[in-house]
Amino acid sequence: MIKYKRSLIALSVGAALTVSGWKYLDSDSSKPEFKKESVSEKIWKDDKAVMAKFIDELMAKMTLEEKIGQLNLLTSGWDKTGPTMSDDYQEQIKEGKVGAIFNAFTADYTRDLQKLAVEETRLGIPLLFGYDVIHGHRTIFPISLGEAASWDLDAIQDASRIAATEAAAEGIHWTFAPMVDIARDPRWGRVSEGSGEDVFLSTEIARARVNGFQGDDLGALDTVLACAKHYAAYGQAQAGRDYHTTNMSTRELWDTYLPPFEAAVEEGAASFMTSFNELNGVPATGSKYLLDDILKQRWGFEGFVVTDYTAINEMVPHGFAADLKHAGELAINAGVDMDMQGSVYSDNLLELVEEEKVRISQIDNAVRRILEMKYRLGLFEDPYRYSDTDRQEREIYKHAHMEAARDVARKSFVLLKNQNSILPLSEGQSVALIGPLADSKQDMIGSWSAAGDRWEKPVTLLEGLKARFGDSVDINYAKGASYEFDATDTAGFAEAIEAAKKSDVIVMAMGEKWNMTGEAASRVDLNFPGTQSALMKELKKLGKPMVLVLMSGRPMTITWADENVDAILHTWYAGTQGGHAIADVLYGDYNPSGKLPVTFPRHVGQVPIYYNMKNTGRPFDPNGEEQKYRSRYLNESNAPLYPFGYGLSYTEFSYSDLALNSQILNPGSSVTASINVTNNGEHAGEEVVQLYIQDKVGSVTRPVRELKGFQKIHLEQGERKTVEFTISAEDLAFHDIDMNLAAEAGEFNVFIGGSSEANNTGTFQLSENVQFRRANPND
Repeated sequence: MIKYKRSLIALSVGAALTVSGWKYLDSDSSKPEFKKESVSEKIWKDDKAVMAKFIDELMAKMTLEEKIGQLNLLTSGWDKTGPTMSDDYQEQIKEGKVGAIFNAFTADYTRDLQKLAVEETRLGIPLLFGYDVIHGHRTIFPISLGEAASWDLDAIQDASRIAATEAAAEGIHWTFAPMVDIARDPRWGRVSEGSGEDVFLSTEIARARVNGFQGDDLGALDTVLACAKHYAAYGQAQAGRDYHTTNMSTRELWDTYLPPFEAAVEEGAASFMTSFNELNGVPATGSKYLLDDILKQRWGFEGFVVTDYTAINEMVPHGFAADLKHAGELAINAGVDMDMQGSVYSDNLLELVEEEKVRISQIDNAVRRILEMKYRLGLFEDPYRYSDTDRQEREIYKHAHMEAARDVARKSFVLLKNQNSILPLSEGQSVALIGPLADSKQDMIGSWSAAGDRWEKPVTLLEGLKARFGDSVDINYAKGASYEFDATDTAGFAEAIEAAKKSDVIVMAMGEKWNMTGEAASRVDLNFPGTQSALMKELKKLGKPMVLVLMSGRPMTITWADENVDAILHTWYAGTQGGHAIADVLYGDYNPSGKLPVTFPRHVGQVPIYYNMKNTGRPFDPNGEEQKYRSRYLNESNAPLYPFGYGLSYTEFSYSDLALNSQILNPGSSVTASINVTNNGEHAGEEVVQLYIQDKVGSVTRPVRELKGFQKIHLEQGERKTVEFTISAEDLAFHDIDMNLAAEAGEFNVFIGGSSEANNTGTFQLSENVQFRRANPND
């Protein structure tokens, strides 16, 4: 499998070097120009002349109606007995009015649909099949936020590769992933689908996932096209309410929300999906600034843009378009190439061309982008190459895939508390396993679980423990409580308390129901729903050791649990092999190594809360004396319950001797920061060593610290390793007061440790300003 490796290149003004695929061309100009390198040649390895000749000849034969058909993406149905499609949709395919289908998979079904396009239309242009393969296809891995908690780029890339292999084996060409939205409000349910709150970590994971889905050859049969979504700024929905308005400064957009998308372009993501939100008054689906000025012109994106579900239609209730015809005009002229499920293009584009409101050249550009992707996939050579029942039989639920899912799940778990080293559990202890998530198959795989079997395949925690121990350990199970929002019935408490009384240790599997996270799953509170908290408080009265196995798709407010239970292991929604993986960690077969990709608040009133906020003119010092007129709450700490990057281990790691090889960073050079990490505990384990930097003074205010590097290392008991990070001027760049991407001369603090609260520090100076490229496309 392909392994993703990141490298940074330091730049000085006037050097004809490449930064993130851009080439500095004119060092003498006050407004330097930049040219984007072509990913189609660098990554997709196109033979442009041959492909262009084929596409030109095909488009010359197409009527305008057939071209518009290529821009139409429709969904198939899927019921309990299998996939179906209405006769109307089938007729549209046969009439050449559909270019792509989503929610259709299996080798047989996609072959049947492909036959309609290839054998019953005038030109025989093959369909493109898309599907939401987010964190696995049949074999389900941890939810995306859980994968991010592993901080293991190779494991994340491998998970995406396996998902692509299984999806492609069932006739799928294209996945609507990765979601690369930065998300800093856990009330928003879709925080579960991304990589968390941090720009650097999310950008690295975006690269890994694009490479995992697409590999190094788009024509390979174990590859699917990636789709970076939701473009852009969807993760900042006001009040954490899905589909809501987004409003931010241009600087915040460029420094925080756009970098993962630009990274996806650089890695060759084949498609982009527009977001539902508006951005500064303009719905993203109608934003020429986002789709054309930035994505296609400035970044040189060569793939195609698809809307989210009916997003063109939704510009009417947004109040941006007068009617659907107007919405179609706005979308195509902004740069939207494909209409998902709205049928706006198919119903209106022909008339818009006749009225000269849309140029044929705009439609031709969109059609070409889509046809090129079909060409790269090899669909014109063999339209049925993905619809192979023998390959489907071989690839689905392979043993190696299931083992990988178990391994990634273990790596994703975050140990939040472990008082008196209660974990790992002793195999001689009897266990009371209690909670609504202890034996629920449907909850193990979480939301957006693609074609995953929610009812038979997932291994629950109860099943995982029984598989590990058989009859050698007494496992006393009781559901006990409900996780439904409106639940008040405590009838199950008695059985749970009785199970706890006859057990040595209480393991509680509690959290959120699987469909309380994901799309359209926003919450106004982050507490345990239902009667779970009440049951935990009753169990606490027994005085027994208590372990909370927390399952959720977002940070929750678990302050009571942190204060009262002995150990907390966050397992997110762990996937098909989740029960086995949790058992592995509870009993020490695997030492937990996950770190939080999101901050956990103490109270929902702190939200949004994230580690790299800006300081204020009246910062609060928790160690100071009376500070009434400071930035603080009257009735709660400013501090999070658990900070970004936090996670415990069954062993103890210590950090010492942070050193910088130079206190001066000159443009074109670098500074190496090193630190010794020692395993002082009784177990071998992995530690995520994290590098943070603080720019002390800027032309615009800077965050209190920013993640700029991390390494996941393995240390045997008593072993010590020296970990090094290379810091270049590029790592220090931000959009300055004039919206230039620049690193400004001055003093920088370095922090290295096991979380965003690392206190091993060093200092260096950047000797002079370094400008890389101008970000604002209006300049």
